[in-house]
Amino acid sequence: MTSEPDVTTVRAWRAIGGDADLTTEVSYQGAGEVLPAVLPVRELARATVGACSLAAAELKASREGGALPRVRVDEAAVATAFVSERHLSVDGRRPTPFAPLSGFWRTADGWVRTHANYPHHRARLLTALGVGTGGTPDDTGASSVGPLTEALAGLTASEVQERVYAAGGLAVAVATRHDERSLMCGHPLTEIAVAAEGGGRRLPPASLPASGVRVLDLTRVIAGPVATRTLALLGADVLRVDPPGLLEDTDGHIDTGSGKRSTLLDLNSPEDRSTFDGLLDSADVVVIGYRPGSLDRLGLAAEELVDRHPGLVVAQLSAWGWSGPWATRRGFDSLVQAACGIAAVESTGGGRPGVLPAQALDHGTGYLMAAGVLRALTERQRDGRGRLLRFSLVGTADWLLHDVTAEPVGGGLHGSVGLIVTPSPYGLLRHAPPPIGYEGAPTDWAAPATRWGTDRPVWVEG
Repeated sequence: MTSEPDVTTVRAWRAIGGDADLTTEVSYQGAGEVLPAVLPVRELARATVGACSLAAAELKASREGGALPRVRVDEAAVATAFVSERHLSVDGRRPTPFAPLSGFWRTADGWVRTHANYPHHRARLLTALGVGTGGTPDDTGASSVGPLTEALAGLTASEVQERVYAAGGLAVAVATRHDERSLMCGHPLTEIAVAAEGGGRRLPPASLPASGVRVLDLTRVIAGPVATRTLALLGADVLRVDPPGLLEDTDGHIDTGSGKRSTLLDLNSPEDRSTFDGLLDSADVVVIGYRPGSLDRLGLAAEELVDRHPGLVVAQLSAWGWSGPWATRRGFDSLVQAACGIAAVESTGGGRPGVLPAQALDHGTGYLMAAGVLRALTERQRDGRGRLLRFSLVGTADWLLHDVTAEPVGGGLHGSVGLIVTPSPYGLLRHAPPPIGYEGAPTDWAAPATRWGTDRPVWVEG
């Protein structure tokens, strides 16, 4: 176990408004060289989970009026959780994390990174580059690999990036170590604004830190769902809300939907909007993973939510930050790695870009978001005020590149921890256990993911 506060954990804790002195309660059980990389991924991973575990312990102590539980985080559990999507199996079937058209591709002057896991993104990518979409909507795009390779080879990386973006697809030019595009990584790890007035309810004593906390989950694809999955682990009533026409990847939902419920509401429908507003009126937390400004036309701008609902904690996530020309662009972990210079740093040789050993920007940001929400609830216990929290994948990328400190590898056996076997509506699951570690922390979720979009839009209690 470590005896002194880990400097990266202290930085993460301070970023979410925590008292640095409390980090003396955090220690880590080493597991060898897990999550090996050029960049200090192991240190980022354990620090974000450590901060989240400390935030859970702090809220528990605040609710019970007792001593702060000690925090002990197992690095093997952290490493396993950071690749939870790779460990998942459903009735023995292992999901495929990336589709054939998601990856690195040579261009006339360098490389681009594409993301085409979803059918609509795949179709837009191919249409933008003049390649036939080829086959049925269920086609993974494998038949288009050759034609896409040829089309990309005749264009510069920037041309591909802008052409695909204009068509609503996802592709970014891969930054080199000295590329000016890497300057887009200048965003803070977190931003916190406190509401002017109080009025939030005080949470009563409970065995779990977030027990009875009502969370509206408006997120998709790993980072936001990891945050809300963690809140559900800690006792929150988490209701994920999706629009009816925007289908979710089933395996992704199974992986990140543990402990949560899932419903469909069309916020353009008066009836569904009334239902949503009723949920919002009694919510404690709203977690938003949609691009900046995308909910504003519905009167659901984050600032307005905090102003209109006393005590409400709103946590927002974006890929590319909250300012600059890319702020409203779509993005995923793999694209941010490519555009910020991480792919160049992790190059495998021969000029080919590399990747981190996990989608660490997603998972790290997810645990940091959960930590921020838990801390905001602790602060609300004292002053009744809501908070607006902002996180971004690009902010986490900048932190990894410039402000995460490499530490000596601790002792322990190299590898992962044992997986959990859980019956579910989708079949028999084998999945990673939660990495949150404080005295008395739950070791599994109360329930597996329900079937996407099938739950009633109501809170569990009242």
